[in-house]
Amino acid sequence: QVQLVESGGGSVQAGGSLRLSCAASGGTFSTYTMGWFRQAPGNEREFVAVISWSSGRTYYRDSVKGRFTIARDNAKNTVYLQMNSLKPEDTAVYYCAADSGLVLVLTPQRYDYWGQGTQVTVSS
Repeated sequence: QVQLVESGGGSVQAGGSLRLSCAASGGTFSTYTMGWFRQAPGNEREFVAVISWSSGRTYYRDSVKGRFTIARDNAKNTVYLQMNSLKPEDTAVYYCAADSGLVLVLTPQRYDYWGQGTQVTVSS
């Protein structure tokens, strides 16, 4: 059983930056594919970014490419999401998730473990 705890959310103005962290415990973190998702009020949870167990592969949703960067530190059991040039439409609760498979999956239903989420609010 893997426990995930997100941190780093907050309120920023458009154009600002935040770095989200997700600390994992209770499992072999280095073997999991890690993803970030977000959910705005009234919307479905959507994929943001994913990183393979070795950090060799990453993938982003189109709207965050060039602005967000996903990274992981397997020695610290932590995955990060650096968010730059934030826009009001990035406002959502952000969740990290762990998948025991090796393929980079974008659908939330495929992930095995979830954190509780951290709120990101971007004002114009």
